[in-house]
Amino acid sequence: MRVVLIVMDGLGIGETTDAEEYGDKGSNTLGHIAQTIELRIPVLESLGIGNLGEFRGIKRNIEHLSIIARLEEVSKGKDTITGHWEMMGLVLEKAFPTYPQGFPPEIIDEFERLTGRKVIGNRPASGTEIIKELGEEHMRTGSLIVYTSRDSVFQIAAHKEIVPLEELYEICRIARSILRGKHEVARVIARPFTGRPGEFVRTPERKDFTVQPPEPTLLERLAEKGLPVASIGKVWDIFSGKGFAKRYPMNSNRDGLMTLMDIMPEFNHGLIFITLTDFDTLYGHRNDPEGFGKALMEFDFQLGRLLGLLGDEDFLILTADHGCDPVTPSTDHSREYVPAIVYNKNLLGKNLGTIRGFYHIGATIAHVFGIEWNKGRSLIRN
Repeated sequence: MRVVLIVMDGLGIGETTDAEEYGDKGSNTLGHIAQTIELRIPVLESLGIGNLGEFRGIKRNIEHLSIIARLEEVSKGKDTITGHWEMMGLVLEKAFPTYPQGFPPEIIDEFERLTGRKVIGNRPASGTEIIKELGEEHMRTGSLIVYTSRDSVFQIAAHKEIVPLEELYEICRIARSILRGKHEVARVIARPFTGRPGEFVRTPERKDFTVQPPEPTLLERLAEKGLPVASIGKVWDIFSGKGFAKRYPMNSNRDGLMTLMDIMPEFNHGLIFITLTDFDTLYGHRNDPEGFGKALMEFDFQLGRLLGLLGDEDFLILTADHGCDPVTPSTDHSREYVPAIVYNKNLLGKNLGTIRGFYHIGATIAHVFGIEWNKGRSLIRN
């Protein structure tokens, strides 16, 4: 048996009951995209995504082909790691720390001492904008561009001609070693770029240095049972590689989906886990609902091809890790419900309504493979 798990990064479907606590009242990523651009997503419609809310132009399908639900996150926070970890059975009672005023002197001073380089920036910022603003100074002085966001991240941008890639990665490891205890952010992110002032471009060699999961997840249980797990893209980094048997790189949504379809003949059992980051990184964070919508339509086309490759015993699960509403003033993640869509050729369509807990995704995967797992309830059993 084989399960393909696709996380549509940032594709929330409406504000949760606690959204106001996170500054996200009124957020609805899919709903606002649908108001901005005419979405043509017939494959997702056939699977039942239109039945999970009121989205302009997205059809409801009485005879949808999948088991669907609207999931509400239980963990504190709304970041990538929190959402992914909860899917695999790990609930966080305390949110990772954020730094809306920048990082405190004790962090920056130690970082400068250990790296031998000064820091510029040190504030919440758009990655592309802060590189545009400080890139020339960085090239002149060798100082590191450090920035954050409303998410729990410590991001380090550096030009590849000034700081070679491996040095940048080592600098990130140093930051990771400093950011412990009360300052343990979810991710330290290397952000290499190239070009000249006015023409700086970020490169695909981004690398995330995440915290270690504090306890085993479903991925490790699958590995213990001899079921291989393949990572496409950044999923490996999110779980620090724990539980994965194979790792495949990914440069874009399209590239990741091509890799997925290419490896299916050889990876014919176990779990293939991919997160489509373009939705979030390129469009949600940049407040580009039209770009988000076009990327969603491209995904829908590729999804039609993928369905044709699934065998009778294969399961496809589509979900998201949080919202990233490109219409609200914020450029960060949003606390929203996420879709859960479970497809198999032998399943009858059913709408389970709203369910608390992303961990039901992991419980469903465990159920498919016949593995005992007490964190959540399989959506197939409901």
